[in-house]
This record gives sequence, C-alpha cells and structure tokens, in this order.
Amino acid sequence: MRLDKFLKVSRIIKRRTVAKEIADKGRISINGRVAKSSSDVAIGDTLVIVFGNKTLTVKVAALNELTKKDQAGEMYTVVAESFKESH
Repeated sequence: MRLDKFLKVSRIIKRRTVAKEIADKGRISINGRVAKSSSDVAIGDTLVIVFGNKTLTVKVAALNELTKKDQAGEMYTVVAESFKESH
C-alpha cells in the first residue's frame, strides 16, 4: 500500500494530499530511510513522521483498504511520541 494512502486510511493524517506533502518534503521515514508518498508500506514497517514540533513513531500492524473510524487505530501501534519545546 502507498504511504500516503496508509496514513489517510489509518487516520494518522486526515487528508491524503497533506500526507503526500509531508512525505514529499522528506519528513517521513520508513525503517530509517526517507520515504516518498508513493513508497510502499508493509506490515512490520516502522514509520517516523515529523509534524512541526511533534515526532511520531509507529509500527504498521495491518493494511486495510478501508476502515471505520473506530478501527483505524488497529492498523498501527504507537512506538514513541516526542515533542520539541518551542522557545
């Protein structure tokens, strides 16, 4: 599954266009490698996503083409979440 689609379906990022922009700016890595929006995501991959002052690390648990809102969280496990302090 494409990275931008996974982020949207899992509801980590609400819109696919936003997911694509963040990925194409080099702010997402899969297993330590910088990823593009078209990069493939597989079960077991570790994604590191940088949103402004927040860094989210998740492990892919499932790849579903469609999910209901309450089941979206089952597609990944949050490994770490950190915040940079703004000065």
